[in-house]
Amino acid sequence: MDELLSIIVVEPDRDRAMLIVDSLRGAGDFDIHVISEVTGLARHIKSHNPDVVLIDIENPSRDMLEELTLASGPLERPVAMFVDRSADGLTDAAIEAGVSAYVVDGLKPDRVKPVLDAAIARFRMFQRMRTELAETKRALEERKVIDRAKGMLMKAKGLNEEEAYALLRKTAMDQGRRVADVAQALVTAAGLLS
Repeated sequence: MDELLSIIVVEPDRDRAMLIVDSLRGAGDFDIHVISEVTGLARHIKSHNPDVVLIDIENPSRDMLEELTLASGPLERPVAMFVDRSADGLTDAAIEAGVSAYVVDGLKPDRVKPVLDAAIARFRMFQRMRTELAETKRALEERKVIDRAKGMLMKAKGLNEEEAYALLRKTAMDQGRRVADVAQALVTAAGLLS
């Protein structure tokens, strides 16, 4: 059995909160919690640990966006924000805070589910991009270490580049380790000896 998608709805106005909850319930089966107080938002989000955060607020402040960022929520889960109006620069600040969907002109019940779906899709896309970027950075760092280790072997043993890499690869296979790990050990040991 699939777990229900857990959603926190941040809405100070009780009637509007119920409108959002009813709209969500009409669109599917969700585990919904309503938070009516925006102060301490980070604490509330962390304590509930939802899959998605949906915020409906008349006019967000930079403080609220900072608190949202402190909650680490946007980096851990999709956040959809519905606002009635937005001051200059707040859209950029919201995106920088990690908000997945920022909808100006308020919340309309029939738009809740499509915007929520878009926020989830956008969050997943950016999550994949962050993962790919981290893997690319790691691979680049490993390549640098391998190149440095090859250079050290070429100089110390009079090998060409291909022979130096073959030696690193053979050593890695013999020890059941990755080539990058063997290269890092060689670079570290050389650093200690110099």
